[in-house]
Amino acid sequence: MRLSVIFKILGILMMLFSFTMLPPLGIALLYDDGQWMRFADALAIVFIGGLLVWAPFHSVSGDLRVRDGFLVTTLFWVVLSVAGSIPFYLSDNPPYTYVDSLFEAVSGLTTTGATVITGIDQLPESILWYRQQLQWLGGMGIIVLAVAILPMLGIGGMQLYRAEVPGPVKDNKLTPRIAETAKALWYIYVSLTIVCAVAYWIAGMTWFDAIGHSFSTVAIGGFSTHDASIGYFNSPAIEMIAVVFMVLSGANFALHFMAWRSRNPLLYWTDSEFKLYIGALAAVSLVTILALILTETLSPFEAVTEGIFQVVSLATTTGFATADFSVWPLMLPFLLFVMSFMGGCAASTGGGIKVVRILLIFRQGSREMKRLLHPNAVMPVKLGNRPVSDRVLQAVWGFFSVYMFMFLVMLVILQATGLDQVTAWTAVGATINNLGPGLGEVTYHYGTINDVAKWVLCFSMLLGRLEVFTLLLLLTPAFWRR
Repeated sequence: MRLSVIFKILGILMMLFSFTMLPPLGIALLYDDGQWMRFADALAIVFIGGLLVWAPFHSVSGDLRVRDGFLVTTLFWVVLSVAGSIPFYLSDNPPYTYVDSLFEAVSGLTTTGATVITGIDQLPESILWYRQQLQWLGGMGIIVLAVAILPMLGIGGMQLYRAEVPGPVKDNKLTPRIAETAKALWYIYVSLTIVCAVAYWIAGMTWFDAIGHSFSTVAIGGFSTHDASIGYFNSPAIEMIAVVFMVLSGANFALHFMAWRSRNPLLYWTDSEFKLYIGALAAVSLVTILALILTETLSPFEAVTEGIFQVVSLATTTGFATADFSVWPLMLPFLLFVMSFMGGCAASTGGGIKVVRILLIFRQGSREMKRLLHPNAVMPVKLGNRPVSDRVLQAVWGFFSVYMFMFLVMLVILQATGLDQVTAWTAVGATINNLGPGLGEVTYHYGTINDVAKWVLCFSMLLGRLEVFTLLLLLTPAFWRR
């Protein structure tokens, strides 16, 4: 393991991250909200810290090995979460404890959208901007941006890309060079953000709200500049714009790239994962609309707009809200929450298990039932027209089993801290799926739960963002064995 190269990379990334304090610092000066010194202090602390880590190893060169990539990726999210917590901790309007500061930073960078803050409408503009910006930076993964820069510094980034990009197949690149791949992903990401912001502004948001909500929409984050979230605007047009961009951002960005490069939108309908993704959203939306209408919970128009919005928001793990879905009738709260376990597509900004894994689990289960009737038949599992190797299927099942095992472990720990069953299991589900809102005590925010539970949920958010294995691998003796 090349620790010198790892420290050099972390130092560089910390120094780069320190400059992300400049936009909120500028917002603080523009709105004169009294917070500019906090961001200036945070910039200095993070930059100097990065400089001290980088300086002893600045002349080291070389490529990363596979183990190095996993370690850098995990350390990166941990170190950046700590760095991201500094402006919250330094803030005096309002003051935050350190665990709350860290929780908010981890939630932002992992695009979870769980918050410990109440009174969001009264926050200084710079803090509001910073929360939204954290989600935008975390949405595609700052690592993917970094691998576009690291090759210029003499450090290869393929191992980082494999450790960061979600999904069962991680070796497929959109372009021949990893740096070009990262740039292609970010061009799409930035373009969607700009178009989303303009659409929100045209629909009636202020520029500040439009940009802030475009950050969290495209990042599938869910943070808002208002306590009532998207419901604050009371606008079906804004809700439908959000639906469109949540659906786009929850889809595979590699598929966006291929469709854009070939100028052929029909490519979307040749992709098995995308078809299941859209089909599941449509089916659950229809069930939700019918349930809301038949129980006379909402008018038909409200049932359609709010039903579709909440289904897409929760299924893509965004976490925006226009209504309190926890009080909706029948099985709807449970159904909508469980949809977050599916999450978005592979290589998207969404969380959850990912649609392609659900598809492969279903198809392998179907194959095993057929084998009971035809034990000697050769029946490959396919995605599209391509067979999926047994190695990939084993990895998918391994991921699913470890995902659920860790879910149960954290659920037991949270219940041991005194949380009730509904709060505990939805808090773990909402954080490991990078969703945000849960049920029970965490329906609106996480500010009232105990500090031990918050630490556990910080771990849960990182676990979900790094897709379980990347983080858990570091806790195994085999990883550190020479």
